[in-house]
Amino acid sequence: MMTIISIVIGYLLGSIPFALVIGKVFYHTDVRNFGSGNLGGTNTGRVLGKKAGIAVIVCDVLKVVFACGFASFFGQIACIWTGFACCIGHCYPIFAHFKGGKAVSTVFGFLLATSIFLFHNILYFILPFLMFFIVLYLFKFVSLASMCGILFSSLYITGTYFSLDPANLLVICASWLMTVLVIYRHWANVGRIKDGSESKISWM
Repeated sequence: MMTIISIVIGYLLGSIPFALVIGKVFYHTDVRNFGSGNLGGTNTGRVLGKKAGIAVIVCDVLKVVFACGFASFFGQIACIWTGFACCIGHCYPIFAHFKGGKAVSTVFGFLLATSIFLFHNILYFILPFLMFFIVLYLFKFVSLASMCGILFSSLYITGTYFSLDPANLLVICASWLMTVLVIYRHWANVGRIKDGSESKISWM
């Protein structure tokens, strides 16, 4: 029962649209009406500036960390599935008509949280984070770097955590579902990368 309650709480925390809150409260701007229209840190940064973008990213990371931290008191399965539910909430927030972000910041919140509360090994966060920055440095696409980072994470978790123990298999399953979610949310970006119309970062 507590696992189910934790998952529901995770979804509700994930549904808090910090891009919308920060944009409206501090900038009197609805970021959904500009740029890509996504409620994420990248679009917020493009529309409102670097400080707003960083603030949204930090808040989106922390909401997953808090959700997983709470769920970790009820076991490994509760921890990872609550983190996944939090990312679902970010993508499909009940507080913003189910139209949210693309889970980039929340994915790294998920990786950080599971490294701390589930795996107790920071490499589960650092290695995918390094992969993210390597791909970002080489190709300048946040979308591509995000997909590569989470894909690497699932491969690493599978390789190091695999066993026939049902609990371990559920952890691996949640990780791969997270990867599918991120790729699905970035599918339009994949098309733009192919036709050369995807936006590149300019600060790296």
